[in-house]
Amino acid sequence: MDRLNRKLKGVQNCPGPTESLSLDNGDGSKDFAPNEAAEIAISDDLYLLNELDVFYDGDIKALWTYMRPQGRPSFTATMLRDFVNWQRLIVENFGDGRAPLNFLILGSRSPGVFCFGGDLALFQSLIRESNREGLVKYGYRCVEILERNARALDLPMLTIGLAEGSALGGGFEALLSFDVLIAERGVTFGLPEVMFGLFPGMGAHAFLTRKLGAAMAERMILSNQSYSAEQLYDMGVVHVLAEPGEGQAACQEYMQKNLRRHTGLVKAKQAMREVCSVPLDELRRVVDHWADAALALTEQDLKIMNRLTKAQSRFADAA
Repeated sequence: MDRLNRKLKGVQNCPGPTESLSLDNGDGSKDFAPNEAAEIAISDDLYLLNELDVFYDGDIKALWTYMRPQGRPSFTATMLRDFVNWQRLIVENFGDGRAPLNFLILGSRSPGVFCFGGDLALFQSLIRESNREGLVKYGYRCVEILERNARALDLPMLTIGLAEGSALGGGFEALLSFDVLIAERGVTFGLPEVMFGLFPGMGAHAFLTRKLGAAMAERMILSNQSYSAEQLYDMGVVHVLAEPGEGQAACQEYMQKNLRRHTGLVKAKQAMREVCSVPLDELRRVVDHWADAALALTEQDLKIMNRLTKAQSRFADAA
């Protein structure tokens, strides 16, 4: 019943079948309820995922999705399962002969956080068990999701990562797989894995090397330096800067502004993938190296990882 209520939230005053509905969450952000005409052929399952809130704006043909983690804002096994189903349902419900989709947006409900990345508590458990298979399985699932996202699920759409809060580790890696990255000023990005003797194994090497070159990618991966949205904008990694609290509005403005040249932008992104493709096999090989490095961590490394996990959990609880 709770899952159904999330879909129906605020639709009591639903407009006509050709209108879209903007829903106020009470915190300054808004959701978009699917209009009836556009939603007819879309499976209800897409709107009933456990940790992803999904809304379809039929006017601009955009699918808004917000992570709503149960606990620490990280890519847990349950969150990853939702992402697998989310991608499957999008492919099944949109495209030729199905509902139209111009834009796919991913943001987060966690205040001040886009995502803290990998499930560090799970990593510690698997490492102490010397469970390489479990580490590789987790990593493969992550990169499979990112690889599909990096090619826009083979649909004629633009993907948009919306960072209204900090993105660390795998959260930053995930954002790098989107066609367009929109970030609010002051938001920070970083790859802290080097703090505990590891490296980001789910896409950072592949995506940053293609975007910035090998030398700059290596510097970012090994420095444990935080980067602001403004710095990444100057580097070309962030495409649109928004004022604090205006990320969603900036995303809407970007889509409206580019709606008429949508086809050209989609084709340009497809051309870019031809010359800068990120093969799944390459991503998996990096995961293999990451798993081997993880199993070589010392007890001191694991203690540092644990302290970071607790600090991130306290930050999320305080927010």
